[in-house]
Amino acid sequence: MMVGKSCDLVSVIGAILVLTIFYNPIIVYAGEGVPEVALFTFGDSYYDPGNKVYLSKNKNPPQTLWPYGKSRDDPNGKFSDGHIVPDFIGDFISISNGIPPALKPGANLSRGASFAVADASILGAPVESMSLNQQVNKFRSMKSNWTDDYIEKSLFMIYIGTEDYLNFIKTNPKADASAQQAFVISVTNKLKNDMGLLYSLGASKFMVQLLAPLGCLPIVRQEHGTGNDCYEILNDLAKQHNEKIGPMLNEFAKSPGFQFTVFDFYNAILRRTQRHHNYRFYVANSSCCGVGTHNAYGCGMGNVHSKLCEYQRSYLFFDGRHNTEKAQEEIAHLIYGADTNVIQPMTVRELIVYPAGQNMLESWEPNNYQYHPI
Repeated sequence: MMVGKSCDLVSVIGAILVLTIFYNPIIVYAGEGVPEVALFTFGDSYYDPGNKVYLSKNKNPPQTLWPYGKSRDDPNGKFSDGHIVPDFIGDFISISNGIPPALKPGANLSRGASFAVADASILGAPVESMSLNQQVNKFRSMKSNWTDDYIEKSLFMIYIGTEDYLNFIKTNPKADASAQQAFVISVTNKLKNDMGLLYSLGASKFMVQLLAPLGCLPIVRQEHGTGNDCYEILNDLAKQHNEKIGPMLNEFAKSPGFQFTVFDFYNAILRRTQRHHNYRFYVANSSCCGVGTHNAYGCGMGNVHSKLCEYQRSYLFFDGRHNTEKAQEEIAHLIYGADTNVIQPMTVRELIVYPAGQNMLESWEPNNYQYHPI
């Protein structure tokens, strides 16, 4: 009889547990345990959610037309077949619809905005774009939309510099090592000044994304005729630039409340170009959309009969310069939660939850950012 009663008791408890789970499901949100903060992004087309559209004389620029947005059936001004990195970071911190372009009239700015614009550079920008300094000053003009406390605890993401080095090589194809070094110094010094201005406006939590191996972009391979090889002059410039970012941020971190982390985008892309099958990409040296030897030019342009791959998720690059949504999602996961060999001294999640106003206990270490050929 005791055995029967025990079995009955176990059955009842089991039934209660099942009903409890059924009626009270445990839902784990991506942003659980993360404070509600805003997200602000600065940079070029890699982070641009549509600002370029508002500056372009062309009322229907290519990035607003199919096949851009192909994966989500929504061509909306982003240079990808779907979401871009800041969209996924927004998802992780419960910004469900992403942050809007700062130039969009009537945008909901409650959780931040993007100031990134296609064709932007550090040293200057075309008329239909904005330099990093202009982006920071645009933030200054809109700063009253957020409280100082909210700005201090919010995340500022920066990715810029590609245009500077691509343009430098186009205009100085035979620049020697000393000229290259001098140019890198001028670019990084201006970046330092612009970040200092952003810090003076109340920003304190920075994620700086290192430059990609620029010589491995499909458009660069195509224009320089390198075939399956990367154009190493541009890769070397990107490496020189990247090597200055960590030490610069370590110096900034001596200022009250300045916090940062650095994402090694260079090696993340290099690994995916050299061992693409490990990351479930089948094509890593050509793009999904475009024309030319590497399908790298003209995606979305009405006067270009560009080719389009059948399955974009098998490609690392969607067009000649920008990654597919699949690759951008992988990158966002690395930024949010990878080990210190990928992002350091902390992940973006750790940066967000780190108490605002406090100085960091850790610093960027150069040994973690060696460029290892495979």
